[in-house]
Formats: sequence, structure tokens, C-alpha cells
Amino acid sequence: MNIDELCINTIRGLAIDQVQAANSGHPGTPMDLAPAAYALWNNVLNYDPADPLWPARDRFVLSGGHASALLYSMIHLAGIHHVTHDGKVEKQPALTLKDLEQFRQFNSKTPGHPEYRHTTGVETTTGPLGQGLATSVGMAIAQKWLAARYNQQGFPLFDYHVYTFCGDGDLMEGISYEAASVAGHLKLGNLVWVYDRNRISIEGNINIAFTENVESRFKAAGWHIHEVKDANNIADFQAKLNEARKASDAPSLIVLDSIIGFGSPNKAGTHGVHGEPLGPDEVKATKKVYGMPEDKTFYVADGVTEHFAAGIGKRGAEASKKWHALFAEYKTKYPELAQEIEDIIHNRLPKGWDKDIPVFAADAKGVASRASSGKVLNGIAKNIPWMIGGSADLAPSNKSWLEFDGAGVFQSPDYPEKNGTFAGRNIHYGVREHAMGAIANGIALSGLRTYAAGFFIFSDYMKNPIRLASLMQLPIVYIFTHDSIGVGEDGPTHQPIEQLVHLRATPGVRVIRPADANEVVEAWKMTMEKASHPTVLALSRQNLPTIDRSKYASAAGLRKGGYVVACCGETPELILVATGSEVGLAMEAYEVLIKEGQKVRVVSIPSWEIFEEQPQSYRDEVLPPHVTARVAIEQASPIGWDRYAGPTGTIIAMRGFGASAPYEKLREHFGFTLENVLAAAKAQLKK
Repeated sequence: MNIDELCINTIRGLAIDQVQAANSGHPGTPMDLAPAAYALWNNVLNYDPADPLWPARDRFVLSGGHASALLYSMIHLAGIHHVTHDGKVEKQPALTLKDLEQFRQFNSKTPGHPEYRHTTGVETTTGPLGQGLATSVGMAIAQKWLAARYNQQGFPLFDYHVYTFCGDGDLMEGISYEAASVAGHLKLGNLVWVYDRNRISIEGNINIAFTENVESRFKAAGWHIHEVKDANNIADFQAKLNEARKASDAPSLIVLDSIIGFGSPNKAGTHGVHGEPLGPDEVKATKKVYGMPEDKTFYVADGVTEHFAAGIGKRGAEASKKWHALFAEYKTKYPELAQEIEDIIHNRLPKGWDKDIPVFAADAKGVASRASSGKVLNGIAKNIPWMIGGSADLAPSNKSWLEFDGAGVFQSPDYPEKNGTFAGRNIHYGVREHAMGAIANGIALSGLRTYAAGFFIFSDYMKNPIRLASLMQLPIVYIFTHDSIGVGEDGPTHQPIEQLVHLRATPGVRVIRPADANEVVEAWKMTMEKASHPTVLALSRQNLPTIDRSKYASAAGLRKGGYVVACCGETPELILVATGSEVGLAMEAYEVLIKEGQKVRVVSIPSWEIFEEQPQSYRDEVLPPHVTARVAIEQASPIGWDRYAGPTGTIIAMRGFGASAPYEKLREHFGFTLENVLAAAKAQLKK
């Protein structure tokens, strides 16, 4: 057995043993992809195991996260160093053999699916199939943008590639086509997907559900296609990899024909080897086929780690050393650009990033929060050069377009008009919400600040990537407009009802529904300063009165999630509590009740999550427990409002879908009127 075969079979053996030890997992894909993983990692990948955060490293994404045993085996054999949560690279290995032995166990570094930040060497959390593919497109977009802005003559700082392993399941998911379409349109020649065509899924041979011509699909999307007829032929695979690396005019798909598992004859190709452990007898039989010791587990043969050290280790160390020396020279020649790069690396905002944020004067007519958000976004992005983003074909409506001089549009230089540039800051995502969400994850994982915009109702298409963004603690801003029945004539299909509850229930996501333009300002400021959470901005289509902050409380109260906007000056007898557009309605009722001599308070709770993080003493100060007369108002599902309305309070909310009609008619029909709020308030006061 030569050294290549020994390394490949060691990878297979480690994967088999991880799954068997856990008595859970998927051994088949790691077994059939071991040759490809070995050839890519040890012979091609530009990655320094001793410097895992090196900015110019190639990225590897395992989209089929169920095959995590493969990735963990590669991380161990490549000798990747551990990185602490504060970004310090240590000499100890990211994964030891003991870590591999703890595969899928509680608190281990080797969970069932790869998790970013949890395991060094994992570039993104890949859970649901297809997410890794779209995320890798975001990584490729980020590389193109970084190169366009920062590479100078003689200083090719950012020229890395993004490689993704995927399978039949990934390509069945609709997000794969959305993402492939984006990548083909943008001509992302730095992107390579390796498609493991083993034609097996959990239910059996994929012919029962998937018979399309994948190559034709990708050709139609503008991709280069390469085929490797035998997954074990690493020379052929590596040759195709090299061709793909040289193809700068389009992304590449390498179709890799394999037999899942490639185990002993009585198991190869069955779904058992795909989705469950082999079992003790089959483990021994399979290891015998591979020429590995049948009685040893987690076995790494002599010479294997040394071979990886001489391959990916030596190549990566030389490349990263050269890069750091080049960057040191770059800093002397282009100090301002170098400072930007260092800010990106260390996740810092530049000085003066907030100097052009507008302040909004009191105005009874007011402005839609989607419009005020657009002004704030432009004021911020103007001074953060590495802030890029886009909308799912709705930028003119959700006001997410960057309009300042030099913002530009992110397009390939070969764009039909021949005036495209990868340095543009506005991304045209097209009508592809699902892919947009995952692409934004890839952009954020590359250090850039980004946002993704759309109508709030279509956040349903983005739930998976938003959830993964929260798991990865990515500071993505989701600009969701048309946040209520204020959408009006478009009707119930476009009027969000349950979306606020859905996203509020997602751990780690900050949902903010601002009441006026100055709450929008504070929401954006807080969002940019907090770099460890995704944030949802739920914004209105209709105008919201701009509250007179000289008469009422400062909008800075938003930073605590909830605050007293208006109060009678003494302990209230009634509390009106609301979010977003309904705060204005509560203020109208407040003015009437105060004039009638009632002791009333208005509370705005734009972010439940942030409010719940405050000390109990503060929350009790805002919502005194002994004041049980309360009216809560929100044009969305009532679920969850009992925590603020209390057991005897009144909740004015949506208890069904909306309807198609002018907004004023909808307000009247669903009870969001001054008369209805006053009636509820007076009924509460009588109690």
C-alpha cells in the first residue's frame, strides 16, 4: 500500500470508528469521499494548519454536514491548531484522537453536524442540506469583493478559492438552484463544488425521486462541468481540480461518481452504510478490505501525519508566511487600506462610522420606518467601506439601496454592459430569499458586515439561514419591511401575522420593531455595535408619527429593549404597551386619557429579547407588577403578549389572517382604532 492509499484508508478508518463508537451517524459518505478529501486537502488546499484564521486561506465547506466524521478526520490529520473564542491560536491540536472518540457526545468538539466557532477548522455550520452550498457562494462573493477593493499591483492579498463538497440531497434542495443561479450569473470563478454522485439517500436509490440531468442544469446556469468517473482516481480528480482553479470566468462543478461506503461487497451501495453504523462484524470486514488492522480502532498508521505535515502543513506555512510578509509591505505603501483590512480581521468598526446618521425632528405626519431605515443605512454604510448587502428584488420598496457616491453594484466585470465591478456594494439577489439568507452568512463569515432585505412575510423562506446565523453568532442585519396589515391591498398572503412570534422564539436573534424614526436610529446604532447577534428590523410601510422627544422620553430607551415613552408623572393606574406602528396609536389614547384626568403610562417594547435581558428591577420599574390594568397592542399574533399584559390585561392583536383592503379599512375592521383602544383602557380602569 503506497502512502496515498494509506492516508485515504486511515481517513476511512477514523470515520468508521467515530460512527461505530457513537453508535450513531453516517459512515458511507466519509468512506466514499475520503480519496477526494485527501487529494484536495493535502495536495491542493491553500491552508495553514498552524494559522487557521489566516485571511487569505482557501475555504472548505462540507455541505452534507451529516458526513462530519470526514471533516473531523481531516482536521485531526492535517494538524489544525486550536483557536480560542477570543481568536488566539494555540499550539494544541483542534481535535485529538480522544475528541474523535467522543463523536456525537455531550460537550464534545465533534458534534453530529459541524458547528462554526465550536470546532476550529469548521468554516460554517452546515445543518439542513443545501445551506452549505449557498453559504459557500457568499464566501466566494466576499473574496471577489475583498480582491477588488484591496488587491493592488504586486499585492494579490486576496486570491483564495472556496471548495464545497455536496451530495445528491444537497442538489435536491431548492436552495441549491437559487445559489447556483446567483454564482453562475456573477461568474464566480473562485468557487468549486464537488458533487458526490453516489445516487443514494436515506430512502434508497435516488432514482425514486431524482432523475434530472444535473450537468445540464448547471450548464444552463453558466457553470463549467468536469466529470470524474471513479472517485478513487485521485490523479484524475486532482487534474479536474486544477482545471477548475484556472477557470476564472465561471464557477465549476466537479461531478464525482462514487459507490457510497465503498465497503465490503455485501454492504457497498446499501442505505444502511449511509445512515447508520456498520456494526462490529462489518467494521472488521471493511477494514480488511482496506488493508487496515481489523482489531484496532482510531488507528493512524506511521507516516500518515508526517505526510500531511509535508503536504498541507508545509505548503500552507510557506503561503501564510509569504502573505504576512506581503501584508507588512502593503501597510507601508497603502496604510489606509491596510487599516481597513485589520479592522475587518479584528471585527472593529472604523472611527466616525456613525457621524452621518440623521436625527429626525418631531413630525405628526412622520415617515415610514422603512424610509427612515434607508436613510440611516446609507449614513452608516457610507463610513463602513466593507459593509455590503442587498435585497431579494425589492430594494426600491424596502429602501435598502445604497445611494451614496461610489456605492456601485456588485457585478462581474464581464457583466453584459461590460461595466460591472466586484467592488460594488449593492448586491442584486433577485427573487431568491432562501439563497440570499445563506449567502449573507457566507459574506459575514468572511469578515464583512452585511444585510439582507425583503418583505417581512418572506422571512419564512429565510428561517433556516437566520437560525444558522444565530447559531454562528453572525452580526447580520435583516431589513424586513411591510411588517403588518399596513400592507393593505396586497392582502393576507402578504400581511405578516405569526412572523414576529416565530423570530422572537429563535434563540439569539434580536427582533426590533421600532416605533418611529428615532427608534430606528437607535436600533441601527445598537445593531452595528453588537457584533455577536443577528438582528431583525421589522419596519413599516405606512408613515409613523415621529415622537416629540423634547416632550417625551428619549429614543435611546430602545437600547434596553423597552422603556417608558410617556407617563403621567406619578405611579400609573393604567399601562398601554405596544411596539412599532401601534405605539403611535397608544400615544393617541394616552393624550385623550390624560386630558380626562386618568393616570396613564405608555411603554414601547421594540425588542422583547433585549428587554428580557435587563435586570428584574428595571423591568419592574417600567412595568410595575402591582399595576395590573394594562392594554397591549400589536398588529400581529397575540402569542407571548400575556407576559406584558398580565393575566387580566387586554390584548388587541391579530387572531386570524388579514384581508385585502385599504389600510384604514383594515385598522377599523381589526380593532386598531383610537376608539377601540380607549374602550379597552376604560374597561381595564374599571377593574
